[in-house]
Amino acid sequence: MVGSQRDFEPPGGLERRDIQVCAAMEDEKSFSDICGGRLALRRRYYSPYCREFGLSSARLSLCSLTAVTCAVWLAAYGLFTLCENSMVLSATIFITILGLLGYLHFVKIDQETLLIIDSLGIQMTSSYASGKESTTFIEMDKVKDIIINEAIYMQKVIYYLCILLKEPGKPHEISQVVPVFQSAKPRLDCLIEVYRSCQEVLAHQKATATSL
Repeated sequence: MVGSQRDFEPPGGLERRDIQVCAAMEDEKSFSDICGGRLALRRRYYSPYCREFGLSSARLSLCSLTAVTCAVWLAAYGLFTLCENSMVLSATIFITILGLLGYLHFVKIDQETLLIIDSLGIQMTSSYASGKESTTFIEMDKVKDIIINEAIYMQKVIYYLCILLKEPGKPHEISQVVPVFQSAKPRLDCLIEVYRSCQEVLAHQKATATSL
């Protein structure tokens, strides 16, 4: 995937409780990722200029996890039968458990969320299968635009949503490209849904900034 990412932490962090709203409109639509897997796009409109998009991928299947674990342990038992070394079984169990914990805590992302508020900025949150969350915040005055870009991935062209950041002191130049939904990798139709809504918020923010 093209692009790199830098974390921006707002003072005190941006919490959802800071968004003063009475109610939020919410809907959910199904899409596919670039490999054909199912994705669920949840959209929440707290106000015309405060919107949240959550992309959820398929959760870890207990059946597939059990099958992989059994296959690894059967292979380890076969090695134990050949060499009659109990350390093989002990090491396999330890490595399997350690690998599973690492996968759940650092690799498997269940949901990616994009929260955009015209007066504050953009917050991206990744929720891992273990319950850990990773948050990136970008102040709105650093955002130049949000676009859909192309990249080469696994020998094919894919599309991805990204945030263009302004060069400090040179607002017409781009300092960095921050990809969005890197784990989910949704197809173009899903990206267009998010892109159009984000552009509405950005258009209002730019109009407000111009009038000041």
